[in-house]
Amino acid sequence: MIRFSPDFLENFLAVVRKYMQLRGGLTQKDLSEMMNVGISTMSRFLNLKTSNVDEQLVANIIATLGIPLHEIIDGVEEDSTDTFKRLVQFYKEQKPSDEEGKEEASRPEARTKTQATINVGGRKQSMPFGETGALGATKTDVTIREKLETLSPRQKAYLNDFLNLDVNDRDLIVDLGDAIFRYFRQRNMEF
Repeated sequence: MIRFSPDFLENFLAVVRKYMQLRGGLTQKDLSEMMNVGISTMSRFLNLKTSNVDEQLVANIIATLGIPLHEIIDGVEEDSTDTFKRLVQFYKEQKPSDEEGKEEASRPEARTKTQATINVGGRKQSMPFGETGALGATKTDVTIREKLETLSPRQKAYLNDFLNLDVNDRDLIVDLGDAIFRYFRQRNMEF
């Protein structure tokens, strides 16, 4: 776990606002879409409505906005600096350059994700699922490595957290996920 100084969050948010302006006056919504993070999550974080500093979100913001580490590194405790730098580097490596993004979109074999809008507890939610190939057929012969490469940085961070749990905690998460999948299948929703 990365440790931050007590005044880190306020100083960090000031730097984030500065870089949002430097990047063309980005809004919270723009930033959340660029990072593939929920708008409410971003709003709570940027408006200091959260009690804990989410190290994953901080690293993702730094990578997305291209904030130089020297602007915020003083707020990271000395024993956490190396871990924090590696986390930021991980998110930077996940961000495609403009040319890569254009090249990937132009390839016919590029995979696409499907979105479903579902009604859960009276609230509509958009949920991504599945992969399709160039002809729209569902990919069933994808290796685990290929599946891992298609994960977003947020999903990879979740997977990393999951793998760091002990066996009982992993089983609890798997049981919860299984119950959710069973619920959707009972409602005739396919993934």
